[in-house]
Amino acid sequence: MTVRSVRPPEPGDLERAWRTVSAELPPTPLVASALAPGALLKLETFQPTGSFKVRGALAALGALPDGEPAVTASAGNHGLGMGFAASRLGHGAGVTVVVPTRASQAKVDKIAAFPVRLVEWGATYEDAEAHAMGLPGRYVSAYNDPDVIAGQGTIGRELDAQVDGPLTVVAPVGGGGLVAGLCLWARLHGGERGGVRVVGVESSQSRGVSAAVAAGRIVEVPVGDTIADGLSGNLEAGSVTPAALGDTARLTAVTDAEIRAALRWLFREHGLVAEGSGAAGVAAVLAGKVEVEGRLAVVLSGRNITVPTYAHALSGT
Repeated sequence: MTVRSVRPPEPGDLERAWRTVSAELPPTPLVASALAPGALLKLETFQPTGSFKVRGALAALGALPDGEPAVTASAGNHGLGMGFAASRLGHGAGVTVVVPTRASQAKVDKIAAFPVRLVEWGATYEDAEAHAMGLPGRYVSAYNDPDVIAGQGTIGRELDAQVDGPLTVVAPVGGGGLVAGLCLWARLHGGERGGVRVVGVESSQSRGVSAAVAAGRIVEVPVGDTIADGLSGNLEAGSVTPAALGDTARLTAVTDAEIRAALRWLFREHGLVAEGSGAAGVAAVLAGKVEVEGRLAVVLSGRNITVPTYAHALSGT
């Protein structure tokens, strides 16, 4: 696959993203939690698509020039976000979402309910992505895109209005778009509140971002099965997300057993439903893998989990 040239996110991207996202989405709740003294949960599970990825999709479509179509590959939260963004922004040039033929029909049906052109191609996500990159229009990656990264960083802008003082913000890491966006915000606005520490949490079965940070370049890593499917997979060659973390983020990882314990804890203590990826931050805190400076805020990034998977996690078997 051809290596795309993607520029890193810039301060102006965050401000432009904030104007678009704040006009379309109300702030998600920030609620107190017994997870740790003074802890808070940022409930991106309350987004209209059930995931934070709607932020990046809105920011990316909002930044497109009139008349330029958009194309992406996703059979999950990013595809839903792109569909929602297309419906809210009325992107006249059109949005194409390419999904693999083996994608969950339930997820595909949800994406198809939005005003997008749905294309089924290839058996795997990699097949769908390669096809999408060859279609006309701007390819909008779920993570390797400056506007998408900036859109995810708008979580930080909401935190600025919701809580004062130094913060440790914990969030999941798959491709790294969310944590890269939080790092962009932390560098721009963290000093105003006395400091922001960002902790990114990977699945122990897929550690592409931490491997790239350690190597100073994108490297292929082994990827195992995990309940945190949204965090699984290798990075696009040339992805800007590892470098966008700079020295702002610290990275750790959690096991599937720790994620399932977090899903049970969230249900028992808060009555909250999360997907495996969405609970990774809570899992890391419960497992004692997060060093906190200031107040703790954990991003609960998504809720889109199948009933059988969730029931199995809650059963503890």
